[in-house]
Amino acid sequence: MSRIFFIFLASSIFLPASASAAGAHASFIAARSLLAASSSPGNAYAAGASVVLTAPVAGDFSAFGGSIVTAAPVSGDGLLVAGSVSSRAKVAGDLRVLGGSISVEETVLGDLIALGLSVNNSGRVSGNSFIIAANAVFDNGASGPVTIYGNNIALSGDFRGDVDIVASGRVTLAPDTVIRGKLIYEAPDTATIPESATVIGGIKYTSASYLPDVGTSRILALVSLGFFLFARILGALILAGLLAGLFPKLAEAVSERAHTDHLRSLLLTMLLGFAILVAAPVLIILLALTFVGIGLSILLVLLYALLALFSFLYAGILLGNMFARRFLKREAVLWRDGVLGMLALSLITLVPGAGPLLLFFLTIFSAGALLTIFFNFAFPHEERTSEML
Repeated sequence: MSRIFFIFLASSIFLPASASAAGAHASFIAARSLLAASSSPGNAYAAGASVVLTAPVAGDFSAFGGSIVTAAPVSGDGLLVAGSVSSRAKVAGDLRVLGGSISVEETVLGDLIALGLSVNNSGRVSGNSFIIAANAVFDNGASGPVTIYGNNIALSGDFRGDVDIVASGRVTLAPDTVIRGKLIYEAPDTATIPESATVIGGIKYTSASYLPDVGTSRILALVSLGFFLFARILGALILAGLLAGLFPKLAEAVSERAHTDHLRSLLLTMLLGFAILVAAPVLIILLALTFVGIGLSILLVLLYALLALFSFLYAGILLGNMFARRFLKREAVLWRDGVLGMLALSLITLVPGAGPLLLFFLTIFSAGALLTIFFNFAFPHEERTSEML
């Protein structure tokens, strides 16, 4: 049977079972721990944390729970949904199972549809079998066609129809396995087929590597890089907007130093920022080489990281305030200046050559300006210094 038909069967797993017993009396049972020990003349429906069926069901049997065990025959169809499912008795109709661990130990005269993490079928399926599982095992063959999607798949017994497999791991046939139809499988490696195994209809193998090829890897790398850049820019925008909005006086003080008419003052501020950003790592390394200076070096690493971060953020705020002064004739720093300035700076840095150079000059100037302001705050010589923070 075609794969499309199997997919259609899988999509209908939650539909009501056959209507052959719909007209008979139906029983509904629900309990935390349920033991169905009395036979049902029609359809039976059960729900509970633990469901155990020990009496025959003349119609369909549907059960939902944490664990389900069917130890009595079902004359109709079976629909079992649970974390752990064990079907230990004959099912005269179709058996549809959805669960984590699935075990089918007896004959299924209709079709078998199972979706789970692990499926172990040691019964005999007369109809079609459709399995989706991480690990699937067929121990007793099957009378009808078999379709399996999974990771590791093991087969043994007598299979009278075609076996169609799509695996992302290993496909293994046990010794003396017989497949009277075709073995069609798609997997990264060829199946393990012992000499005693027989495939009468022939073998069709399709090599399928689930690792991305070179083209796909490049696309994934570009997507990852784009996501990283987007996340970095978005985070910088938020932080710059918060700093500009929460500490506008400090941002205005940094901006005032950039708009001074004295070129010497600008160069000295940039030189101070450059010296600190370059000399501080050397000092930290020298301190870390001494036993006494290890603790101090750790503290300086944290301070240096904060200085580098704030210098970068205030570089964007400074650029945004430059635009505000130039086009809006406004000297006050607003939160949107930080957002727009950081956005512009992030886009400018993508331009080779000039972009990183502009970022470098703005960052070392911001570092020098921040250090000067913090020094004046610690050792005040100006009345307005404390108002900036």
